[in-house]
Amino acid sequence: MKNFLEALRIQRWDDHRYYHHCRINQSLHLLSAICFLISYALLFVNPAWAALLAWLVSMVARQSGHFFFEPLGYDHVNEASNEFKEEIKVGFNLRRKVVLLSIWVLLPLVIYYFPGMLDVVPTHETWVEFSEAVGYSWLALGVGGLLFRTIHLCFIKDVQTGLVWMIKILTDPFHDVYLYHKAPLQLLRGQRFDEAFLHSAQ
Repeated sequence: MKNFLEALRIQRWDDHRYYHHCRINQSLHLLSAICFLISYALLFVNPAWAALLAWLVSMVARQSGHFFFEPLGYDHVNEASNEFKEEIKVGFNLRRKVVLLSIWVLLPLVIYYFPGMLDVVPTHETWVEFSEAVGYSWLALGVGGLLFRTIHLCFIKDVQTGLVWMIKILTDPFHDVYLYHKAPLQLLRGQRFDEAFLHSAQ
C-alpha cells in the first residue's frame, strides 16, 4: 500500500508540474473538477445526464485549458521539451486525446443519422431520447477509455502503474479542487502563470 500511494503521489506531481503552469488552465481544471463531482452524484440519479455534464462541461473545460492555454514550448521549470513530456505521459497525451475526442464528436452523429444500425446504435423519437442516447454512449466511451488505457498500461508498464493511473483519474476531481481552488483569485491578481514557472523562465 505504501508503494501504491507513493506511485500515486508521483503520477499526480508529474501531471501537475508538466501540464499545469497556466493559471487559466488551473482555473478551468477547477471548473471541470466541480462539474465532475456533480456528475459523480448524478450517476446515481440519471447516468445519461451525468455523462452529458461530464463531457460537455467538464471535459471541454479541462481539455481547452491544455490545448489553448498551456505553454507548448520548452519547459524551463522541468528542463524538458514538449516532445519529451508527451512521450513519457502516462495517461492520454495530446495525440491520444485527439483520437478520444474524435470518437466523442462522432458518436452523436452516428446516433442521429443511423439510429438502430446493426441493433447496436440506439433509436430515438424525441430530442430528449436523442440526448439520453448520446449521454449513455458517452458514458460507455468514458468507462471504455478508462479501462482500455488501464489494461494497456498493465501490459506495457506493470499492473501497479495501470491501477495507480485509474485511481488517479477517478480521484482527480477531488484533488484538483484542493490543488487549484486558489487559481481564479491568483489569475485575477494578474498571475497568468505559476510563480515557479515565472521564476524559472526569468
